[in-house]
Amino acid sequence: MTSFLIALAALILGYVIYGALCERIFGVDPSRPVPSETHRDGVDFIPLPTWKVFLIQFLNIAGLGPIFGAIMGIMFGPAAFIWIVAGTIFGGAVHDFMSGMMSLRSNGDSLPEIVGRELGPSIKQIMRIVSIVLLILVGAVFVVNPADLLAGMTPETLDRTFWIGAIFIYYILATLLPIDKLIGNFYPIFGLALLFMAAGLMFVLLFGDNVIPDGFAEGLYNRRSNPETTPIFPMMFVSIACGAISGFHATQSPMMARCLKNERLARPIFYGAMVAEGIVALIWAAAAITFAGGYDQLASYMAEHGNKPAALVNDISISWLGTVGGILALLGVVAAPITTGDTALRSARLIASDVLHIDQKKITRRLAVSLPIFAVCFGLMMIDFNILWRYFAWVNQTLAMFTLWAITVYLARHNKFYIISLIPAIFMTMVCVSYIIFAPSPEGFGASITVALSCATAVACVILFMFIRYLKLLRSGRLVHEVGY
Repeated sequence: MTSFLIALAALILGYVIYGALCERIFGVDPSRPVPSETHRDGVDFIPLPTWKVFLIQFLNIAGLGPIFGAIMGIMFGPAAFIWIVAGTIFGGAVHDFMSGMMSLRSNGDSLPEIVGRELGPSIKQIMRIVSIVLLILVGAVFVVNPADLLAGMTPETLDRTFWIGAIFIYYILATLLPIDKLIGNFYPIFGLALLFMAAGLMFVLLFGDNVIPDGFAEGLYNRRSNPETTPIFPMMFVSIACGAISGFHATQSPMMARCLKNERLARPIFYGAMVAEGIVALIWAAAAITFAGGYDQLASYMAEHGNKPAALVNDISISWLGTVGGILALLGVVAAPITTGDTALRSARLIASDVLHIDQKKITRRLAVSLPIFAVCFGLMMIDFNILWRYFAWVNQTLAMFTLWAITVYLARHNKFYIISLIPAIFMTMVCVSYIIFAPSPEGFGASITVALSCATAVACVILFMFIRYLKLLRSGRLVHEVGY
């Protein structure tokens, strides 16, 4: 219990102290015009109430990551608690806040444009492709999963196929309609369900007859049954993404940057939403290990249920919150992926329209950009979820790596304290490179962990050397970085 309370307090203090530091380093200017004023179009650029912007950003980035990812991640042992807290404060929240501010300063540009502006045109093209693919993957994954959950909660006539169709139709509408119509009106309802779930579980953890067997007294060693094939580094840092750091978040920040009324709101929206997600991940990690009774018991439970976190989510919600409370909590769990999938496809439309320079005021133009996205998404839904999720996880963290390097270049170019993003950029480079080299074929190259770590170290050193060389050229005046800020 003590460890849980310390972790919870650290996340809150992280927002107050480190969030304020990030705000000061970037240089927030409340008097500066924002895109919702200068580019207002009634569709994507619309000033919204701050509480709505927060809920939309929070639900956009939450998805199943801080729930399912935290459950799978805690199986690695108590190191998961440390990663959720440290990753959120020093990695994910910095990543989300800085990328959101960069979008604000570039008229609400999408992620590939702001990253390409810092890392060059070649990286911009790669980011355009990777971002759209990632967002469509998210849309596909977050249709199937909530459909399965809803099918288990409703009569047999409302089966999986019915819910897949219903959710996909909702995604189409959410992608095409102005952001203040469907998303702006439905998100508060979904947000209440998700907040009820988190608050209810935390109440049971704190005041129920439970002991959280965090395992810190026994050490930070890997608690998985197969530690040789699933080492903590890098596997845990890919398993727990949305509850610590996730590249997907930076694709969502520009959407809210187009709705923010003032730059001073950036910290509570971008940094604050990430901290809120970290708290949700912390609650679910603690709930999973507490409900099971220990790491060995959790491993046995997951094995009996095909390693599907949905079964544990259902049992925890019903057992701890009762039938009515459990159903409301499960609706929160269902709302999380749905409210990520819809905005993922909407973000894909925004990125595609930025690339093609197609104005989005008319619905016919929005439909023209969206139809290929819907078609690809529907096709991916036919692929096994586990395959989709494995590729999504690595691509997601690779996107975070590129975003952190872009943030670092931006801060260095403006003579700001770039170390705040440089350290997590190097760390995520190590994670992404070692993961793809170590992961078994066909997902990765299937090399030994020693080879994977050696290659990751070499790549990180090369990129760091390139950055140091860039700094020297920039400061010597021999290099001029042309940008549109």
